[in-house]
Amino acid sequence: MRNLARRLRGTIGMGLTWALGWAVIGGGVMEGIFDPHGKILDMWPQTLAIPGFLGGVVFSVLLWATAGRRRFEELSLARFGGWGVVVGILLGGLAIGLGVAGGVPSLWLRVAVIVGPTALLSAVSAAGSLALARLAAGRSSVDRGTIGPGKGA
Repeated sequence: MRNLARRLRGTIGMGLTWALGWAVIGGGVMEGIFDPHGKILDMWPQTLAIPGFLGGVVFSVLLWATAGRRRFEELSLARFGGWGVVVGILLGGLAIGLGVAGGVPSLWLRVAVIVGPTALLSAVSAAGSLALARLAAGRSSVDRGTIGPGKGA
C-alpha cells in the first residue's frame, strides 16, 4: 500500500511538473507571437497546462510499465524522449478525436497543427523530467555517458 501511495504521488508530481512547463510555454507563445503588447487576456497558459498535466500522468504510467524498477541513471534521455513522443501522439490523437481543431478542413493539416507540436512538447518534457530527476538526485551530469566525480575513466 505504501508503494502504491508513493507511485500515485509521483504520478501527480509528474503531471504537475509537465503542467507547469507547458503553462510557461503557453505564456511565451502568447507574449511572443499573438500579443506582443500585452493587450489581450492571456489564455494560453491554462490552455496548455491541462493537456500538460494529462500528458505527465500518462507518461508516468507509461514509465511504470516500461522502466520497471530501473534507476534514473540507468535510463537514457533518448528513450525518455521517445516515450514522450508516444505520449504526445496519443494526446494529439485524443484532441483530434474530440474535435479540438474542428474548423481546420483537412485531416492532415489537423495532424500537423496538433499532433506535431504536442509530440515535440511531450518529448522535451519527458527528457526534461529525466534531467530534472537526475539533478534532484545530486548527479553532476545529466548525460548518462559522461564521467562524473568519483567515477573511473
